[in-house]
Amino acid sequence: MTDSPSDRPPAAFFVTGTDTDAGKTLMTSGLLYAARARGLTTAAGKPVASGSERTSHGLRNADALALQAQCTPTLPYDAVNPVAFEPAIAPHIAASEAGRELSVASLLAPMQTLLAANADLTLIEGAGGWRVPLRDDACLSDLAMALNLPVILVVGVRLGAINHARLTLEAIERDGLRVAGWVANVIDGHTARLETNLATLEHWLSRQGGIPCLGVVPHLADPTPERVSACLDIESLLEPHER
Repeated sequence: MTDSPSDRPPAAFFVTGTDTDAGKTLMTSGLLYAARARGLTTAAGKPVASGSERTSHGLRNADALALQAQCTPTLPYDAVNPVAFEPAIAPHIAASEAGRELSVASLLAPMQTLLAANADLTLIEGAGGWRVPLRDDACLSDLAMALNLPVILVVGVRLGAINHARLTLEAIERDGLRVAGWVANVIDGHTARLETNLATLEHWLSRQGGIPCLGVVPHLADPTPERVSACLDIESLLEPHER
């Protein structure tokens, strides 16, 4: 017998990737969709986002909007994405050009407010990879450490993925955070020796690293949160865990 939604303790995770365009937003949206399909409440955060469009409501980022669409109950945009920049460049450079200062403290407070709502599943998505700078003396990984959340690692499967995945896992664990699981997102469907590469990732991350694989998402011509959710093991994330 599975637990009813009200019986489950709230679960929250920080989602990072092996690189820019590893598929963090799509995987995060897929996990949130799977939780919603089980009748659970969901919340999502994108603390800082670059590459936003000017609208009548202010700057809006496509990734943050995708996450907002998977929040139940609905959250206002600023609760999901408190800091947005227009150019699609590294956040610390965008902040400098905009005359703004990014800090862990400025991003921590809105994310703590999001977590305090105690949705059944809350996912906070980073930007780029684990060591993306916020300014000269702080990185986005410092925010993850301040939040003290277990981490979901999205591995963008293409040439170089094995090295990127192992280095990212080492960095996360060196920072003292637990990696709750990893997802293989096949970005390049023509990756040479794809199955061998996936088996190698499984060896180093799961068998050697002890990190469960939450799913392998094949290259999809028309990816949607619903299609991605079918490839992901949401139940293992929703089991009681230490925060």
